[in-house]
Amino acid sequence: MTPEQLRDVVRTAVAAAVERGGLPVEVPADVLVERPRNPEHGDYATNVALRLAKPAGRPPRAVAELLAEELRTLPGIAAVDVAGPGFLNITLAQGALGRIAVEAVTAGEAYGRTGTLAGQRLNLEFVSANPTGPVHIGGSRWAAVGDAMGRLLEASGAQVTREYYINDAGAQIDRFARSLQAAANGRPVPEDGYGGTYIADIAAQVVADVPDVTGRDEAEQLRVFRDRGVALMLDEIRRSMEEFGVAYDVWFSEQSLYDTGAVEKALGRLREQGHVYEADGAVWLRTTDFGDDKDRVLVKADGETTYFASDCAYYLDKRARGFDRVVIMLGADHSGYVGRYKALVAATGDDPEAHLEILIGQLVNLLQGGEPVRMSKRAGTIVLLSDLVDAIGIDAARYALARASVDQQIDIDVDLWSRQTNDNPVFYVQYAHARISSVLRNAADLGLALGEPGDVDAGQLTHERENALLRAIGEFPRVLTSAAELRAPHRVARYLEELAGTYHRFYDNCRVLPRGDEEPTPLTTARLWLCAATAVVLRNGLGVLGVSAPERM
Repeated sequence: MTPEQLRDVVRTAVAAAVERGGLPVEVPADVLVERPRNPEHGDYATNVALRLAKPAGRPPRAVAELLAEELRTLPGIAAVDVAGPGFLNITLAQGALGRIAVEAVTAGEAYGRTGTLAGQRLNLEFVSANPTGPVHIGGSRWAAVGDAMGRLLEASGAQVTREYYINDAGAQIDRFARSLQAAANGRPVPEDGYGGTYIADIAAQVVADVPDVTGRDEAEQLRVFRDRGVALMLDEIRRSMEEFGVAYDVWFSEQSLYDTGAVEKALGRLREQGHVYEADGAVWLRTTDFGDDKDRVLVKADGETTYFASDCAYYLDKRARGFDRVVIMLGADHSGYVGRYKALVAATGDDPEAHLEILIGQLVNLLQGGEPVRMSKRAGTIVLLSDLVDAIGIDAARYALARASVDQQIDIDVDLWSRQTNDNPVFYVQYAHARISSVLRNAADLGLALGEPGDVDAGQLTHERENALLRAIGEFPRVLTSAAELRAPHRVARYLEELAGTYHRFYDNCRVLPRGDEEPTPLTTARLWLCAATAVVLRNGLGVLGVSAPERM
């Protein structure tokens, strides 16, 4: 019996008490069932009696006693104790807990997936680094976390579109073009330009594609370096994302908002709604009416539109495409942007709390030998995603980046994450999966198979280490749901580490395969199912994080 199934059992008990007239309340749509801190208090605990006491007009312990009587009559329940002010501690019947293993193996890749967020259409925008240089280590965090977030949301039933916003309009693209032009002509990089060997590499590629480019007039040179350079840089960013295991559904060009007239249309809509005014030769959006600390410029006095104007059009475009909620992941340097973006959403007539979500991620530092790695050979001044992958590999990089809450700054120790030892978290989790795979291969060599789900005697699994592992496996669907709702992939990583430790303790205390001439027993089969169930959860959990689950290490 999984925690989800037990929740239904508890609701059944409440419904029975209500029907008998002993509890004048509405049956709650959901109840909390959780593992008690002390295993001696049973397999699971619920506070449902405390929740229902006030509407029932009865003391919590009296409600708890009433529900305990109902629960004790239901199949799969061995014991129910009332504790403290009215908690119910529930012990499952022998075999009921063991069925969790059977259900996990039977469900396979689907185990852990729920419909909690079914019906929601989410646009998830992450990384969106300017196409003026390779993805740096800060962007790599959003690549790992954003992709894991998308997988989590989908595992909870949401419909997710992963989107990369290409900032291919504006002053930074002009600086990029001038930097390429200078490199191609053997001149120093402009003072406000971009450095690093990648600039020379891209400039050389543009020259190879358009051999006469340096002989053209200034304006034409800049146009070629702008168009070709951005395309080449964007191709590299796409490749780096794909190699990192991140696949986008949409690559959206900022320039297209101008080419299609979307920016002009967005400003017209805001003007019609009475939120736009002119002052000092510029066009402003009155965002202070919606909680911003100051009004924002849409069009400068010189006629140049601002990034904020593009953002207005981009948000409206997303909503026009049918997304219920726009989720945007930004770096720590964009924390001041949250207020103005919420004001923008409100100005369009939407509810920022319902239709917008902005997540701010903190910085990432790469350490080697205890010292920060400050520079990339290729970029000159920043550490790149490729530097991180070269140092510790894709699996370790993705896991390390997703393992901490995004609101925490993280230090990635190259020495730690490249070690093949148990103090390396991703190795520890992957090794547990490889260890189980070895057990299952050895079982197959002995002619032992899991058999049919109905043939396994789950009641054989009574050892405390087995029960601890079963309870941990049963928690997986709730871990995924909670991580999705809280936008917290790191919860999955920490859960997997706990699960791996719980499995290792089980394996060290409970012999799975027979020795020598020993005959396999029903307990052997049950333990093989438990091993296979653990492998399913480890594999599914690592999959959510975009990390492989090797069968050999």
